[in-house]
Amino acid sequence: DLEREVCFIDIASDEIPERYYKESEDPKYFKSQKTGRGQLKEGWRETHQPIMCSYKLVTVKFEVWGLQTRVEQFVHKVVRDILLIGHRQAFAWVDEWYGEYMTMDEVREFERATQEATNKKIGIFPPAISISSISMPSSTRSAPSSAPSTPLSTDAPDFLTVPKDRPRKKSAPETLTLPDPSK
Repeated sequence: DLEREVCFIDIASDEIPERYYKESEDPKYFKSQKTGRGQLKEGWRETHQPIMCSYKLVTVKFEVWGLQTRVEQFVHKVVRDILLIGHRQAFAWVDEWYGEYMTMDEVREFERATQEATNKKIGIFPPAISISSISMPSSTRSAPSSAPSTPLSTDAPDFLTVPKDRPRKKSAPETLTLPDPSK
């Protein structure tokens, strides 16, 4: 279907940004007390058992001419770094979670408490987009009152007009002309 790039992440050998490095979370030096797993050396994937594979599908679309490739590559790199760091931490923290079993109710309570703690730490942000209803005179409606209305006018809305005091290139239009919807 789509063109995909497969990216393999090695939690022991791949470099991470220096600001996220912690020796206690470095799989090359960590050894689990509970499981005996650890100190992953070069080629560890061929010699260690058990091994876990985690598949993530990341899709990024930033369709802005001139910036698309750079922004999409940047986002993919950031996501890769997040996944690499997160999986390194999951391995290095194995003694904290191995052998601990939670019921589904306990998992949901843990998620709720984590969300509450996060909201206290960073705050709750209101949605960035709000939708409001603007009533229009019935003469401008082109559909039943339950449907969104579109004004029947050939005048460009104010937000599409070019400000008169803004310098512009000679080829820039004065206003955007919309087609007449009655034709």
